[in-house]
Amino acid sequence: MRRAVRVGFTVQAMSSLQDRVAIVTGSSSGIGKASAQHLASLGAHVVVNSASSTEAGEEVASELETPSTYVQGDISDPDDRERLIALTLESYGRLDILVNNAGWTSFIEHDDLDGLTDDIFRRTFEVNVFGTWSLTKLAMSHLQKSPDGNVVTVTSVAGLRPAGSSIAYSMSKAALNHMTRLLAKSFGPVRVNAVAPGLIETPWTSDWDAMHDFVAERVPVRRSGRPKEVAAAVGSLVTNGYMTGAVLVVDGGLTQVL
Repeated sequence: MRRAVRVGFTVQAMSSLQDRVAIVTGSSSGIGKASAQHLASLGAHVVVNSASSTEAGEEVASELETPSTYVQGDISDPDDRERLIALTLESYGRLDILVNNAGWTSFIEHDDLDGLTDDIFRRTFEVNVFGTWSLTKLAMSHLQKSPDGNVVTVTSVAGLRPAGSSIAYSMSKAALNHMTRLLAKSFGPVRVNAVAPGLIETPWTSDWDAMHDFVAERVPVRRSGRPKEVAAAVGSLVTNGYMTGAVLVVDGGLTQVL
């Protein structure tokens, strides 16, 4: 009779990204930084990126658990997008994971149509939609060579509900949510997913006291989210080989009360 053998394992061993290469855009702080740290903790080499904040980005890359690097670049700039991909391939020879986290917004009340100028509207879409779309297009042929190519786009619950820092921002995030589903349908076995956070404690939202107070009073978990909680969701999508086309909401229940 064959004897049963008990095999021990850890969660990290099951989800190891050893020697995989990830680009995380907008990763000098906040959700992007936490995502870079989380993927590195699972074994991935990470290309940290930001449009500015060069010193902070270099510091993030230098402190990751795996040999990683920093590449400055604005994803809305065609030359910067191409350079980001080219330097990643030059440094590591492959690309397995693209985390689209970079974004831009300007806080404008939804009933202030004059305040939402054409320039602001255009800039919001140039970064959030056109930049993300074009970088994903550039990355796709390389992701298709990976044994488990992945795209994870950080969107927002503002793309699911009539909320957000401006109408343009909300529209851009809705576009990214639908882009996620369309790419997942058409480009398998590359897996394409999104994480839609609620209000998260980041440098960008540090002075949004009224919003943080509202969330603490109203949402089921009674607080705003933390970058590492969104990063954990990013990691879950990257390591779960049977998830694609998902928009994973990480909002403490905010969409249940909006």
